Amino acid sequence: MKIDVLTLFPAMFAGPLDESIIKRARQKGILDLKIHDLRDWTHDRHRTVDDRPFGGGPGMLLKPEPLFEAIEALSREKTRVILLSPAGRKFEQSIARELAKEDDLLFVTGHYEGVDERVREVLVDDELSIGDYVLTNGALPAMVVVDAVTRLLPGVLGDDESSHDESFSTGLLEYPQYTRPAEFRGMKVPDMLLSGNHAEIEKWRREQARQRTEQRRPDLLQ
Repeated sequence: MKIDVLTLFPAMFAGPLDESIIKRARQKGILDLKIHDLRDWTHDRHRTVDDRPFGGGPGMLLKPEPLFEAIEALSREKTRVILLSPAGRKFEQSIARELAKEDDLLFVTGHYEGVDERVREVLVDDELSIGDYVLTNGALPAMVVVDAVTRLLPGVLGDDESSHDESFSTGLLEYPQYTRPAEFRGMKVPDMLLSGNHAEIEKWRREQARQRTEQRRPDLLQ
């Protein structure tokens, strides 16, 4: 998969996207990830990317000129352009699975009070928000989406089945998990998990997942 990220703060991506699963995906050649500085598509000595909104109001907007030039330069025939924005549809595991089927993604990170509406109208294929709260800019949301999508790519996880049993992949939260020792400070692993009866263990896990979801996230059952 090819992923490009267009941002005003490329240095923010250096740590999170150079470690762990994403690092391995890049090393294996499964993920071709590149971070681009929007200011590289400006033409004045101040590298200006923003201006005041017409009609007044607080804050600044990202100007259309550098965004149009950058997105057009980075887009290819099958590129899906996604704007990270509070106005986007709420990002969920189902959307991560949807994006993992794409070959070419371009994430545009919003900043300040947003982007000139003409960018949305002409260049953006989709808008995503990672939640109903306000962040300083779209860099962190872009990292979240890239991470969630990358781990779904075939060959990224050591066991591809791992991604199918995780929270939200089945519509439920993940069941409780235990490892050795079987008893720790008086707390014992449920006998069912030590029984060796895989059919009953699977049944127990499904029921535990349902109960946990009902207690913590009943909205998922609706």
